[in-house]
Amino acid sequence: MKAAIYGAGSLGTVLGAYISKAGVDIDLITRNKDHVDAMNRDGAKIIGTVNMTVPVHALTPDQMTEKYDLIILMTKQLNNQQVLTELKKNMTDDCIVCTMQNGLPELSVSEVVGEDRTMGCSVAWGATLHGHGVSELTSEPDSMTFGLGRMNGKKDDKLMEVKALLENMCPVEIEDNFMGVRWSKLLINSAFSGMSAVIGGTFGDAAENKESRVCCQNIIKECIDVANAAGIRIEPVQGKDIVKLLYYKGSGLKKKISFFLIPIAIKKHRLLKASMLQDLEKGRKCEIDAINGVVCAYGRKYGVKTPYNDKVCEIIHGIEDGKYTPSFDNVKLFAGLDK
Repeated sequence: MKAAIYGAGSLGTVLGAYISKAGVDIDLITRNKDHVDAMNRDGAKIIGTVNMTVPVHALTPDQMTEKYDLIILMTKQLNNQQVLTELKKNMTDDCIVCTMQNGLPELSVSEVVGEDRTMGCSVAWGATLHGHGVSELTSEPDSMTFGLGRMNGKKDDKLMEVKALLENMCPVEIEDNFMGVRWSKLLINSAFSGMSAVIGGTFGDAAENKESRVCCQNIIKECIDVANAAGIRIEPVQGKDIVKLLYYKGSGLKKKISFFLIPIAIKKHRLLKASMLQDLEKGRKCEIDAINGVVCAYGRKYGVKTPYNDKVCEIIHGIEDGKYTPSFDNVKLFAGLDK
């Protein structure tokens, strides 16, 4: 397959480095020309829980001349329709678009390229861009996985080809209930990416501080309540049944156990800094409506209240508008939601 990573930022740089290190040709495409120039000149430098510099082939979108059999989509999903429409000229007739975006991006991707050419992949690891050509892997290498699948659960040769490509980085699980996998990732992102952006800290900061952990716990419960109402079966993450470990009803022992387990459950990803927070720090709009906002929308549809997810959206939009700044002080804004 002729393959490309479109949107080679923090995560895409790491993935591209691993695939290139395995001797597989893949193009890393990003609008950040300085990042492209640095990678072509010095290689992709990966720091953090690993340390390696890998020669890669990077280019900006206007330099694209090839037609690709596979495009791994890692841009923000807010502009999927426009981005994919522009990319059609660089797709073969049966090109697969594998989205690694947050939220539930398969719906918008399939609207442009068709469900038969759409794959989704959940990413159970994190990275932070540290300047031109440098990305920090913030998850432990032994905790990294992908969950790959199609919207209808179909398995075919193309799915296996994409699986083999991604396994140059880490284990890949083919998911029968892929939308259930998406909800697992949506739950994690809503709780920890959402609160990371609210407080201006890492996943570990959000989970370890008791006040922000209360918010994480309530966000998780709301996600599970909404999924249950929608008839969605949330899948385990890396062998851990999130629902069994963290779900509770009422305020008894199960709620206390859930509260205790939250920082343990996120321990191997404690250094991860939400991409939403990285966007906010750069003065950019972030994907809050595609993450916590999706939970809120499903909640409204299925009659489930989501006050904590609503509040996260409100705070993040307030940060975008200059009303707030990412800070632990924002945790006070959740006061009274349990009443």
